[in-house]
Amino acid sequence: MNQKRYVVGLGEVLWDVLPEGKKLGGAPANFAYHAGQFLGSDYTIAISALGKDKLADETIEALKEHGLNNLLPRVPYPTGTVQVQLDEQGIPTYDIKENVAWDNIPFDDDIQQIARNCRAVCFGSLAQRNVVSRETIQKFLDATPDDCIKIFDINLRQQFYTQEILRESFQRCNILKINDEELVLIGRMFGYPGLDIENKCWLILGKYNLDMLVLTCGTNGSYVFTPGHISFQETPKVNVADTVGAGDSFTGSFVGSILNGKSVPEAHRTAVQVSAYVCTQNGAMPSYPEELLQ
Repeated sequence: MNQKRYVVGLGEVLWDVLPEGKKLGGAPANFAYHAGQFLGSDYTIAISALGKDKLADETIEALKEHGLNNLLPRVPYPTGTVQVQLDEQGIPTYDIKENVAWDNIPFDDDIQQIARNCRAVCFGSLAQRNVVSRETIQKFLDATPDDCIKIFDINLRQQFYTQEILRESFQRCNILKINDEELVLIGRMFGYPGLDIENKCWLILGKYNLDMLVLTCGTNGSYVFTPGHISFQETPKVNVADTVGAGDSFTGSFVGSILNGKSVPEAHRTAVQVSAYVCTQNGAMPSYPEELLQ
């Protein structure tokens, strides 16, 4: 009997407290949800940690409602929350609470078993702000099979990143997902601010021996760099409700499409369509219309 191989979102599971109320969020859960729309929910899982509180129970219920498998050990810290403020264009700013459950994800036997049978994993910088979760993420990545896709969706937030964390993550991933603002910051931090966007991407792709670098530029389109080739897609014009989770939906649908055997340009096109749709909806995990999946 073949062991089931999972696609994993690893890191923060939390509640985005929006003006209209709270919604389940966190990049890893968002990624797993959107990848699951293309791969089937049986093969995707969100890994994080929850507190021993009422909000943790609500998290489990919300994940069930979204059909999302999860591995969420309970730890003696509060379940994570984020205060989200939206500007007139629906662009969010975040106040991310510290010393919470997802800062303290334990590397237990169940998580290790998932790592050993992992087909793809998406992780970011935010969940590495605390040493406990950082070490768990690193151990997980190091335990994955050689053919595992490891996506570093950089996701810089507030002051929760360092040059060391970023460098070690670049070295452990084989796909980097980054936006244009983050690329400027990385250029400054790592000492190549004078290069244009494309040359920065080529430099990072080669320096860390990546299979792909995905660059999103908001309304100015998106790029996928692979050795010797660039895929570009324009950003569709839509009526934006909010952009919460749009980047995660891009990553999840892109990886799901790649794992389904699509070419990079085909997967890129799907990711752009999905993220544009998510921008028209409130919250990070909307239901998909049938035509989007087809």
